[in-house]
Amino acid sequence: MDNSTQQARDTGALNFDAIPRPVLLDLLRRAPKAELHLHIEGTLEPELIFKLAQRNGVKLSYPSVEALRAAYAFTDLQSFLDVYYAGAGVLLTEEDFFDLAWAYFERAAADGVVHAEIFFDPQTHTSRGVPMWAVILGLHRACQRAQAELGLSARLILCFLRHLSEKDALATLEAALPWREHFIGVGLDSAEQDNPPERFARVFARARELGLHVVAHAGEEGPPAYIYGALDALQAERIDHGVRCLEDPALVQRLVDQRMPLTVCPLSNLKLCVVPSLAEHPLRRMVDLGLCAMVNSDDPAYFGGYLNDNFLRCFEADPSLGARHAHALLRNSFEACFDLDEASRQQRYRQIDALFLGAAAGLARAG
Repeated sequence: MDNSTQQARDTGALNFDAIPRPVLLDLLRRAPKAELHLHIEGTLEPELIFKLAQRNGVKLSYPSVEALRAAYAFTDLQSFLDVYYAGAGVLLTEEDFFDLAWAYFERAAADGVVHAEIFFDPQTHTSRGVPMWAVILGLHRACQRAQAELGLSARLILCFLRHLSEKDALATLEAALPWREHFIGVGLDSAEQDNPPERFARVFARARELGLHVVAHAGEEGPPAYIYGALDALQAERIDHGVRCLEDPALVQRLVDQRMPLTVCPLSNLKLCVVPSLAEHPLRRMVDLGLCAMVNSDDPAYFGGYLNDNFLRCFEADPSLGARHAHALLRNSFEACFDLDEASRQQRYRQIDALFLGAAAGLARAG
């Protein structure tokens, strides 16, 4: 048994669930976190959209920031994507992508994020004539600044748009290879419906040949079969979303046995009507079943909140989510990181354990 496992078991000796709600919410705010399901284009706040539109001479369809925010009334994934792609149209230069990512990193650091593995969608931009180098180098420069000034390590994951063809995805991957050192993996995103993972088996095989990590969105709007497809056809190392795995007990057991990370995004699930309310979100059940679930913000500018908002609103809405769930969700996020050295991973485990052990021990002394 390694030290991390022993420490995790030792925490069970204290009654985490006796930690009062206000103390727990404060722990969630202060705890170190990793964010592994974040679309950088989905952090484009209306204020920045208007700023970049003015800088680049782009005419917007909305007369004001308020009017644009009012358009964020999504009924499903596709209605969100329509606004999302329209907003991305203001991103044209390397400096735009730097500004976009830097704005996210400042917000993330304020939420306690110390490591982020963020998605970017080059096809959204290259289809508009934006050079691949401008996208990657602008984002990479912001990652470097985040490390230097915020102590936040950040890595990039290139995603393919699943509503486009695999041929387009293969061409996108090849076009990005001159900057291969600046991204650690590939993913699959955009509209799930009628776009099964199996359509992209060849491009994911090519990515694995190149030594890239592979992840895929599956089981949010798509059925459990899409999770099987991501695992078997793509050999995904993380499943992005995955909440619909609960419809298939055999799949749940497989995910538990493989310790497969599920990058859950509660406010996204709520905004896109995957769940009727946060009180009914399956996050607690996923942890109780032993799934390696964690909390992420997905597209926070559009879905109503960054990482701490997702944590706090879930725990405020569902009283059955206790401190032991919070402890597991936080540790799981670091367990699932691709590009975090083991010493740093263990350091984060110790910090999380110390926060919760300290709170529980304080209660024991007071009692």
